[in-house]
Amino acid sequence: MSNIRKKLIRAVLIRSFTSIDYNIYVDFHEQYEFRKQFVLADNSLTEEEKTEAIRIINKNYDRNKIFYNEGTRRVCENCNQKCLATLYCEYCVRNYLKYNFSNWTSGNNVIDNLIKSCQMETFTPDGIIEWIPYNNLENIKYLTKGGFSEIYTAYWIDGKYDEWDSKKQQLIRLGTHAVILKELKNVENASQSWFEEAKSHLTLSNKLPSIVQCFGLTQNPSNGNYLLVMRKLDMNLREYLQQNHNQLTWNERIKITFLIINALYFIHKENSIHRDLHSGNILYSQFNDYWNISDLGFCGPADKPSTSIYGNLPYIAPEVINGKGYTFRSDIY
Repeated sequence: MSNIRKKLIRAVLIRSFTSIDYNIYVDFHEQYEFRKQFVLADNSLTEEEKTEAIRIINKNYDRNKIFYNEGTRRVCENCNQKCLATLYCEYCVRNYLKYNFSNWTSGNNVIDNLIKSCQMETFTPDGIIEWIPYNNLENIKYLTKGGFSEIYTAYWIDGKYDEWDSKKQQLIRLGTHAVILKELKNVENASQSWFEEAKSHLTLSNKLPSIVQCFGLTQNPSNGNYLLVMRKLDMNLREYLQQNHNQLTWNERIKITFLIINALYFIHKENSIHRDLHSGNILYSQFNDYWNISDLGFCGPADKPSTSIYGNLPYIAPEVINGKGYTFRSDIY
């Protein structure tokens, strides 16, 4: 496994995704089969690399089956529930999380219930929302101010949950890795509707691979402010275009546009609205050669109603400025 070329695998996986003809391969089952055959027919990968690529596709397929609640079920050998996932059992993962509810607390019942509710809708072992103790973060450094919040970099010592060990019936952590901390203002004054929307967006960030993953929440003991703990990516679209404008081919530009449109399509399909989409929160992973949308649902202060106008003025649709509210169309603008 150490000799596999991960960057090449990612490139082939991206090609398998962008090559899908949605008029022919209509549902995610057909798209899954197309991507598998695409990988198997690729001459640049070794057999070992193809096996790893298929494993990643299977992992995504498991998530989609649970997401859409659709597909062939199997009886889990441990809990005897009819689960959809093949690489793990979604019921065993949720039961493990539920069993550990008593082992952690944020000190705030509303926050605890928000996280517990998210955990009971977990789709994958590496997509779990947690309460992360602040003392489990190290090398915390101020990065920038983004909109209504300050942003920091840090290292999460234990790291996120990464996979499910079926034999030991427990979740395995990744180990120390870099994260982004985004401060949330005025959470203590947030309305119930904000918490309901927060749950929706936290869950959504772990449903869809095109949204920057949120690992959970923590609290700075020095000022009491809550922070989102998020996946750290390399740069935003604005920075990427500034660095690569002269070298970008039209194929690359079209691929970037396709991935952004695809991400926004799935956000809207979940009946969610971003409200502050601009080049600063479209983020690039160099390792995966993939684009993700960030700041979903958390672009404004928690104590302001969702009808309030906030964001990056040049990207705000005219009808929003005129007081008509945010819509799917205003996101596209």
